[in-house]
Amino acid sequence: MPSSTKQSILLLTLLLATLLLSHSASAQDPLPRARIEFTSSADGSKQAAYIILPQELLPQKTGSTQPVPMVVSLHTWSGNMEQRNTTLERAVHEQGWIYLFPNFRGINRTPAACGSKLAQQDILDAVDWVIARQPVDERRIYLTGVSGGGHMTMLMAGRYPDRWRAASAFVGISDLARWHAKHQGQKYGNMLEACCGGAPGDSAAVDAEYQARSPLTYIANAKDLAIDIAAGINDGHSGSVPIRHSIDAFNKIAGANGTPLVSDRELAELSLRDGRLSSPTPTDVGFDESFGRKYFLRRTSGNARLTIFDGGHEGITTATIAWLIKHASAP
Repeated sequence: MPSSTKQSILLLTLLLATLLLSHSASAQDPLPRARIEFTSSADGSKQAAYIILPQELLPQKTGSTQPVPMVVSLHTWSGNMEQRNTTLERAVHEQGWIYLFPNFRGINRTPAACGSKLAQQDILDAVDWVIARQPVDERRIYLTGVSGGGHMTMLMAGRYPDRWRAASAFVGISDLARWHAKHQGQKYGNMLEACCGGAPGDSAAVDAEYQARSPLTYIANAKDLAIDIAAGINDGHSGSVPIRHSIDAFNKIAGANGTPLVSDRELAELSLRDGRLSSPTPTDVGFDESFGRKYFLRRTSGNARLTIFDGGHEGITTATIAWLIKHASAP
């Protein structure tokens, strides 16, 4: 089937679903989304993603040529493209932006997943597929994810910083070997071993896999990117990802920018259960309206921001959207 015919079918499917939704569903129901398929430029396999188009790009508005921003949303560690984040989908849709949700080899339990070169290329290929078919504003392509999606957001930000206008990473894993040490013999430790070929220390080849798939290896390359790194202070106690993963990632960026790091003492104080800074700076303590939460550490370095907020292992859509809107003006 010609690609133009496939594209017409995609648009008509989205239009029909949108019309049905507007007549029969409430604002709380999921938005209609369409499955797209593309060929991996890395291994030639067929890969997939979901897309939600704004009203202006549906068939009844085909005369519109105004470039539209796009949000690339990344699924969690144990998720795949069938996962839904309806709150984020609606928030993106309300902005009139394109929403793209790639699969990037699915659940992190195989060597092809978990930040592999194949998974990275799937995200880039999905973005390029949409750019080739929709009037995407290539200066305003945003990246976001929570948990395993936060891991992949930081990894892609470090590997391809010039592809994104801004990024938002919540409670992401930045060092896979360190995360394995926390979860060894448990679910996430076993998944890491399946992805990387064993446990850290098993061989030089295995260690290289952990390093290559860890955002800390590359995140300094994102020193000029508008990246928001955030974690709930209770994560690692009531959640699976200690806050040091976010703090360590920020410190790599701060080091590259030559700006002050979060100190080892500050990290240790905040990493305690119910931890607080003994000597917070004037920027560290406050209330952020976009988060709807208090925060206990806030630092900036260039265009990057770190926030340790009152919460746990979670993402906050309003904060993500506020960050992307703040950086919507292209340079």
